[in-house]
Amino acid sequence: MDEIRYVAASGAIGAGVHEPSLMQALELKPHFIASDAGTTDAGPFALGSGKTAFSREAVLRDTDIVLRAARKASIPVLIGSVGTAGADAHVDWMLDIVREIAADRGISLRVAVIRSEQDKGYLHELNAEGRILALDPAPPFDDATIDRSSHIVGMMGVEPLQAALEAGADLVIAGRCSDPALYAALPILRGFPPGLAWHAGKVAECGTLACETMGKGVIFATVRQDEAVIRPVGDGLRCTPQSIAAHSLYENADPYLHKECSGALDLTHSCYEQADEISVRITGSEFPAADRYTVKLEGAELAGYQSLIIGGVRDPYIIMQLDEWLSQITAYIKKGVTELLKAKPDEYTLVFHVYGRDAVMGVLEPRRSELPHEVGIVVEATAATQALATAIIQYCRQPLLHAPIPQWKGAITGFACLHNPAEIERGPVWRFNLNHVAVPHSSSEMFRMEMLTVGEALECVS
Repeated sequence: MDEIRYVAASGAIGAGVHEPSLMQALELKPHFIASDAGTTDAGPFALGSGKTAFSREAVLRDTDIVLRAARKASIPVLIGSVGTAGADAHVDWMLDIVREIAADRGISLRVAVIRSEQDKGYLHELNAEGRILALDPAPPFDDATIDRSSHIVGMMGVEPLQAALEAGADLVIAGRCSDPALYAALPILRGFPPGLAWHAGKVAECGTLACETMGKGVIFATVRQDEAVIRPVGDGLRCTPQSIAAHSLYENADPYLHKECSGALDLTHSCYEQADEISVRITGSEFPAADRYTVKLEGAELAGYQSLIIGGVRDPYIIMQLDEWLSQITAYIKKGVTELLKAKPDEYTLVFHVYGRDAVMGVLEPRRSELPHEVGIVVEATAATQALATAIIQYCRQPLLHAPIPQWKGAITGFACLHNPAEIERGPVWRFNLNHVAVPHSSSEMFRMEMLTVGEALECVS
């Protein structure tokens, strides 16, 4: 085999697959189709709650498009980090969608299901053996961290995916997964250079974000022994050396090294050349093997329950002294919460997000001293119970409405609430609680694979 060809159908299943471009890409005879389906960019709620960032309808639509294209070409599909976070609940959710598609289309699929959620007892054993290591920066970690986590997943590399492909899967449904691993698995399995395979996957996994200007389409990649070529398929799309080099740096802590379970993609000697009008050739990428195999852990724990008030201020005198005004209101609220609700300071948090000044960048905002003509304020109370969070936020409304300033005499109303009633209950909220890696005894022990026949034939487990 001289080359491996594949299609990155979308940057995320659920965000949209452009079916005309995908069907056009089949004319280039890919060996497989893949797509990522999850991210930590969406925050910890998906991992904590077992819910998803995309609707079931959107994920079903995209998966149906991809499966129909793959069946037309008789090639496998790999989908990783299903359901946003890749926990077992998300894998089951995705499997249910595939069952519905198979039933509606009257097709039979051999499906490899790879689970990445970690058993807490197993993690306790690894921790006792000193096999859970902190990255920098990392929050405090001990056995109690494991116990209070809602879910903990391990981010798989190429090895479980390769096992699924070797088993003859038509579709791989993978839990939490390295995005580039979806694309690097088969090229490496077939003997192509790991550096080029990982690098092509790193670029392709976000779909047309790697183009000079993002648009509707797909990414087609070819991996050879001495080069990888990235080609967009879609009207008006074009890749350039700059766009591919820039995307190679995307989401990297280090400009040259991108760490994976089995090693690190090294871009030190990578070169980018225009291969044709719209395609880019990559050469020189390397993948030195790691001294030990590690698996990135992601965990989420319940942070509490949250309630909000959203409103705005347009009074120029209040805006000129906004920090002092908010400080006085905060002191009044905290005193009242202690006296009336009997809540100690360590039992809740109260945060004011000021939109129009520094809500996005916070203390890093370089133009914080500029006075806007209006600001939006989101007041956020988080506590151990929903009742306490709501009681605190309800207590905030009155001082926000009528807190005085020296420039105005008598009663004023300086804050406009967006909703009525003003308080909004958000319910449970989660926080990430791990930035660690596990050192398993083998590359396979943290991931569980089963083969299912889904569709026309009776479902069976092998």
